[in-house]
Amino acid sequence: MSVPLQDQPIEQVREQVIDKLIYNYGQGALSLDAFERRLDIAMESKDVIEISAQAQDLPHQISEQYQQSRNSAFDVAYDTQRQAESETILSVLGGTNRSGAWVVPSEIRCVTILGGSDLDFSQAVFTSQEVTIKVFCLFGGDNIYVPENVNVVSRAFCILGGNNIDIPPVIHRRQVPTLIIEGLVLFGGIDVKIKRSIKQRLVSFARQMKQMLNAEK
Repeated sequence: MSVPLQDQPIEQVREQVIDKLIYNYGQGALSLDAFERRLDIAMESKDVIEISAQAQDLPHQISEQYQQSRNSAFDVAYDTQRQAESETILSVLGGTNRSGAWVVPSEIRCVTILGGSDLDFSQAVFTSQEVTIKVFCLFGGDNIYVPENVNVVSRAFCILGGNNIDIPPVIHRRQVPTLIIEGLVLFGGIDVKIKRSIKQRLVSFARQMKQMLNAEK
């Protein structure tokens, strides 16, 4: 017995509709303007009926190949065989940047004094599902960039400083890592955000799918 649409979890329906929009755009059933217009509604609406309506008239059902491509594009990179237990990042009167396909240990100690650090996890390889970032920030700032499918929990204590986490809920709810931020911020700040918006990432992936599907024809 099928579950009525209005009783289905809204995030599950949203994910299914977004996938169908991307696949049909890739197949040429939607123009870019129509795709982006429907995508905006599917992402922002709180009404499961309205979300579902964005894909009801589309002819193409998503394929197994699409599912594999989507998972590869959006899943976080894991390599549990690598051993990387801890790392210390020190920024004193200067700046430190960690980016690219760097191996993320289970614990990162980040000390920033009159300086700044950028930790970019958008292409990083995680070795564990839980990563603890222990910060000490004095007259400085730490910027943390995360991919879409990462949970962030902040337990940092701020004195005359700020702790800003600006990330949307996880879209594809498979196994995702969790960043736990602990420590002390004095006269400084921690900013956590994604490098690209969810919509930018989805549109970019849709264009890649369109190129791939056109090449196969």
